Amino acid sequence: IRIMPTPDMVVLSLHQNIGAPCESLVKPRKNVAWGELIGKGKGFVSTSLHASIPGIIQRPMRFTLANGRHMDTIPIKFEGEIPSGQDLWDEIFGGDWPTTGLEAYDPEEISRDINAAGLVGLGGAAFPTHVKITPNSKKPVHTLIVNGCECEPYLTSDYRLMLEAPGPIITGALLAARGVGANRIVIGVEDNKPDAVETLRKAAAGTGIQIAVLKTKYPQGSEKHLIQAVVKRQVPLGGLPSDVGVAVSNVGTVAAVARAVIHKKPLTHRVISVTGSGIAQPSNVLAPIGISFGALIDFCGGLKPDAARLVAGGPMMGFAFSNPDTPVTKGTSGLTVMTRAEVKASEETHCVRCGKCVDVCPMRLVPTKIAMASRYQDVALSRRYNIMACFECGSCAYTCPAHIPLVQLIRAGKARIAAMGRK
Repeated sequence: IRIMPTPDMVVLSLHQNIGAPCESLVKPRKNVAWGELIGKGKGFVSTSLHASIPGIIQRPMRFTLANGRHMDTIPIKFEGEIPSGQDLWDEIFGGDWPTTGLEAYDPEEISRDINAAGLVGLGGAAFPTHVKITPNSKKPVHTLIVNGCECEPYLTSDYRLMLEAPGPIITGALLAARGVGANRIVIGVEDNKPDAVETLRKAAAGTGIQIAVLKTKYPQGSEKHLIQAVVKRQVPLGGLPSDVGVAVSNVGTVAAVARAVIHKKPLTHRVISVTGSGIAQPSNVLAPIGISFGALIDFCGGLKPDAARLVAGGPMMGFAFSNPDTPVTKGTSGLTVMTRAEVKASEETHCVRCGKCVDVCPMRLVPTKIAMASRYQDVALSRRYNIMACFECGSCAYTCPAHIPLVQLIRAGKARIAAMGRK
């Protein structure tokens, strides 16, 4: 993992998570320290925001994020002191991480620390972590599954983190399990990462944590399919992992949990895969939240001459965007740069009812029916076809011989339903 130098500017979106945006607590020209609280979550399913670099607050601006949403932001111009290079790595991931004596941490305190640190799921979903990691007497959790599968093509940030920072992952898993009341912890890793399996087994020795080696397949890392693979329990359609006594968290997320609870430090940086055939020097980069994608590209040697598309995330579930000034958010797991040959457009034709999208759908839906209902703005019909059960893995669009933009249509349908709920 390469460590990004502190940029001259970061732009922090007030909406960094699934759920409600946060509310700004700062005004222009205010000096803020690294890690200072600058935004407060406005609801239970929301998170706080902290300055990812020290500096001076600039005039607020509205920005279009990689997912297409228009959001208010807090720009910060760098000024002040922050560790750099190896010192920054040691500040975030280094030092000793305890695996004993953690019973001293009260489960409610763990959840409060996670909330105060502004943690979200770092696997890409960006669900507020304190909502998951909290005691629940109505739906007791017996197993915590830590997701180390990282099945999305191209992305390797979790893999490198498992190799380079196993300590906070193990400590964070133990704390998260205590937070939800789980008596069993399993870290799921695909069998194409044997060195990560061995590293985690050594780090987890004596803790009771199990390392489950799972078949390499897509989308093995999705929450419901990971639960099926590890504990052989099926989450009901429209249900949650807690319905079967399970909580799931990503390896990067539990590493951040360890820092939040042990050191009382907020989430300000994350590891991002900058990858693809169109980037000069593919790298995993530790970078501050709010840095621009363009700065990441420059740090990784720039674009190759045949670069044609920028994708926030991986090629299956990511969002294509065009503005390199777009800021990174807490949920940004990667930047994939694809070449002209890889994105050569194919003309959309009519659905021939071949059923390939049905065959590959991991949720056993009928994607073409959902997409057509969405295209014709039939909300009732798309609901009947269980549009909200789709987690947009992209398998249907990848296999469709008619090149129908199934995922985009389904996303549009979900957005329409969400807009109706806000009215």
